[in-house]
Amino acid sequence: MSTEQIEREDLHEQTAHSDIEAGSESNNEASDVEQLRGERDTLAQQLLQTQDRLARLQAEFDNARKREAKERQDTRDYAIQSAVEPFLGVMDNFALALKSDGDAAQLRAGVQLILKQMDEALRGLNVQPVETVGTQFDPRIHEALGSIETLEHPDHQVLEEIRRGYKLRDKLLRPALVRIATNSAQTSE
Repeated sequence: MSTEQIEREDLHEQTAHSDIEAGSESNNEASDVEQLRGERDTLAQQLLQTQDRLARLQAEFDNARKREAKERQDTRDYAIQSAVEPFLGVMDNFALALKSDGDAAQLRAGVQLILKQMDEALRGLNVQPVETVGTQFDPRIHEALGSIETLEHPDHQVLEEIRRGYKLRDKLLRPALVRIATNSAQTSE
């Protein structure tokens, strides 16, 4: 064989080998493309599922928020109803008192009964009056509107209630307006 023939055969072998490698590479590329398409389809499906879950969670959250707002409003309405109900009878009795043709003594007796009914309604809501007359002045529950000079009572004793104060359990709703004693004999000691 001549050198030329040997070179041709080498070239032919190289070409055949290159064709085999090219075919193999194109098969590899085709399988890689198919694999990437499969991964893309899987990811697209996962994305759709995640978006669907997100939409459902948002809807559930909105429903929970709306339900909580409705429950909060229902609780407020119930609290208002519970607070107002005891006073409806008081209002009815005031209306009846205004319609009556009784004398001043009868009207006074009627207003006293209404005041008693009002006190009972407040007690039913755990609202109690602040103790005043005869107690020692306490700036946490009393507000001094003035003082009265006296030697008969101890200094800073509450002598007169001008406006009643109220507490809801232990919480002060409003202080009592009072006048207190100032005993100069005790003050100077």
